[in-house]
Formats: sequence, C-alpha cells, structure tokens
Amino acid sequence: MRLVFAGTPAFARSALQALLDAGHEIALVLTRPDRPAGRGLKPRPSEVKALALERGLPLHQPATLQGDEACAPLQAAAAQAMVVAAYGLILPPAVLDLFALGCINIHASLLPRWRGAAPTQRALLAGDAQTGISIMRMEAGLDTGPVYLTRALPIGARDTAQTLHDKLAVLGGECIVQALPGIAAGTLNAAPQPETGVTYAHKIGKGEAELDWRCSAAELERRVRAFVPFPVATTRLRGEVLRVWAARPLEVPSGPPGTVLEVAADGVVVACGTGALCLQRLQRAGGKQLPAREFLLGTPLAPGERLGPAA
Repeated sequence: MRLVFAGTPAFARSALQALLDAGHEIALVLTRPDRPAGRGLKPRPSEVKALALERGLPLHQPATLQGDEACAPLQAAAAQAMVVAAYGLILPPAVLDLFALGCINIHASLLPRWRGAAPTQRALLAGDAQTGISIMRMEAGLDTGPVYLTRALPIGARDTAQTLHDKLAVLGGECIVQALPGIAAGTLNAAPQPETGVTYAHKIGKGEAELDWRCSAAELERRVRAFVPFPVATTRLRGEVLRVWAARPLEVPSGPPGTVLEVAADGVVVACGTGALCLQRLQRAGGKQLPAREFLLGTPLAPGERLGPAA
C-alpha cells in the first residue's frame, strides 16, 4: 500500500520499520518538530525522523496540521491511508477525511480501556493483568473510533513501563502489518467500541511520582514499575529527593508508614500502610542509580529512619 506515516517516539519507529520491512510504500513521514534535549538543550530529531533520514523518506515536520499549507504535502502524497502511532498532534477533520481508507491508529491498549495519552502506565498503576494493541480507524473523538483488530499481551509481575513499551512496540508493528491487507481488500471490518468499560489514560504528571507511604506495598510497587523510565518514583531521605527504580512488596508486620524497618544488602525495607516495600535500586539527586548494596556504601541507613516529606 501507498501510505503516509505519522509518529514521533521509539514506539512509532518500530511500526514504521515494520511497514518498511513488509514492503509498504511510505510516500511521506510526519513527525513532530525537533525538540531541545540533553544538558546543552540542542534540538534533537525524533526517533521516527532518524529512521526516515536513514531510509531517505520524504519528511514533513509541521507544528500544526491546521490550515491548507500544513496539509498540502499530505494531499500531494496521494496515499491510500495514513498510519498513526504516538504522533503527538491532533488530526483535524480535514486530515481524517483526506485518505480513501482513512487514518489508522496503532493504540497501546485494549480499547475501550485506557483511551488517551498514557495507557501503558495507567494499566500498570491499576494492576491490570493484561494490556495489548488495538488497530483502529480514527475519528474526531479521543481514541473512540471503530477497531479493526486487537492483540492482548499479559503484564508480567516484574514488567515496567519500559519493558511493556518495548513489547508493545514490536506487537504494534506486527498488528498493523497484519491488518493492512484486509483493510485494503475490504475484508477486515472495524467494529464499534463497546459503550461499557471505557477508561481514560490521562497524561502522567511529575507530581504523581512521589510515594505516599500510607498506601499499600502492592500499590507502591506498581507505582515504581509504572514510572520507569519516567518520571521515576521518588521519596525523600533527610530532606533530599531519593529516586526509587526498583522495589518489591513484602507481606511482613509493618510500622509507621515511611519507617525503615530493615537495611540489608538486597534492599532497604520500608513500612507502608499495609505490608512493606523493599527498595532494591536507588538514586540520590545528581547521582547514579545503584543497587541497594552499592547505594548503602555511600549512604548508610539505619532501622528507625523515616522516608517521606517530613523525613
């Protein structure tokens, strides 16, 4: 098929690579404008742009898709459909109606659960047993369009947002390649989403990263996993920010929430509202993330110390 592809981060790069490997003709690639990154805040191309440049694909980086000038390259591409994966811009009706087969989105959840910006993190935070990929035809609503196919993916007990992202990126590429021939032939029909079971995956805010030790150990462990690699769960140690990269819940007698119960080479055990959380990988502000054993060499802790805002 002759396609326009719209996407920006690594998740989208996997889909674009899969389309290219499957032999689809990419007439145009849309991605977000370069953004400042790193300590020098130099403009950095998106993952999708990097791949487009490697493969010599036509590239368009509009700040908006509103207006005839921004949409002209899409129309000139004369594509049958536009495939969208984590693009980051809202598609106006003029774009949604531009292609004979419409705009087809690769969404990282089992719709209608977790429509919106952060489906992977929200699935982890909620303790969902599975997530997956939905291939859907886009319409004006937020991830409300009819679905061509879904593929489920179990969420492992140690999965983080990063590991799930990587699995879903591969699965998304497989699903769009599987779906496109049937869409083109008219043999794969999109089914309306059910009206029940709708949830919204609102964007993750940095303020959500701070651990509230009054919560259960199981909930806090999910929060740690959901915030790897961003924004990373945090608490406070002696008034300074302490990032928690890995932890495991323990069903043990607890104490006042935030109290260090035990300090061992395999982790720092902290009391929660229910149970305790063993902090296994830690990072002080300005330092490197370290296994507990190495962290404790430079930052000794003792039972009875407190973590949290008042620590």
